[in-house]
Amino acid sequence: MSTDSKQCHTGALHQQAPLPFEAAQHYETTVLDWATADLPGDIAVVRNCAYGPDIQHRYDVFRRIHFNNAPILVFWHGGGWTNGYKEYVAFMADAVTRLGMVLVAPTYRLAPEHKLPAAFDDAIAALGRIRKHASSFGGAADRLYLAGHSAGGHLAALVALRRLAVEQAGIPPGTIQACLPISAIMDLHHPKPEKDSMEERVYTMVLGNAAEDALMSPLSWTAGNTVPMYLSYGEFDSERVIRGNQRIAALLAEQPADFRVEMEHGLDHFSTHTTLIHPDQAWYQQLAELISRSST
Repeated sequence: MSTDSKQCHTGALHQQAPLPFEAAQHYETTVLDWATADLPGDIAVVRNCAYGPDIQHRYDVFRRIHFNNAPILVFWHGGGWTNGYKEYVAFMADAVTRLGMVLVAPTYRLAPEHKLPAAFDDAIAALGRIRKHASSFGGAADRLYLAGHSAGGHLAALVALRRLAVEQAGIPPGTIQACLPISAIMDLHHPKPEKDSMEERVYTMVLGNAAEDALMSPLSWTAGNTVPMYLSYGEFDSERVIRGNQRIAALLAEQPADFRVEMEHGLDHFSTHTTLIHPDQAWYQQLAELISRSST
């Protein structure tokens, strides 16, 4: 295993379409700048592990060099399913590995070239490859925790809740220990989206078939859920994120698995992720609690 202790530079990333609004661009600039920072010397990094033929079928792995059979956090980046890089996640490596976890940051095929369900299919394929090679980077194949921000949170939740699709991919029941989506889009359906809105983009750019908006929505798959879920969103998040998280929380409350939903005071859609630059944030504490609970 190579142990590159420096983050890649943003100039090496393949160019994507412009982000739809200024706040999203500011977020991207911030997290990609953080991705160039040096990591502690005892963190080993393996970049661009392939899980499929496409250039976006890649993931990065961050671990402490002494790890053996450690739980794995798989964290998918956001970007509205049309943008985003796995490097958005790199700044979390120090805090996650301090918890005794391996951090894996996948990317996936993006719309509109590859419309949903492509990203969902990729998320499951990545999970299968990560599980298969877990021991090679000190991870435990049967202790996977799923998370992501925004569209990445949507993918994490959808994978956690669609049990049959995961099992058909060869991932045994019980492998996914918990799911912690951040500012995730839980409901893709909108009866009449406004022109040029983010909701309209779902239908014009993201979904391969507009009739599959419910099929691709995590809240459609809550029945009988057995995966502990910790949902979080910002006080000043988008209306669709807030409403979707509230609706799915009501459904999860009726299912067998434990769940929590937290509104993060004072935070918006992007700061719910960027605040995780601080290792003492409540989200990491919740992750540590879930690890402790599942190991007993």
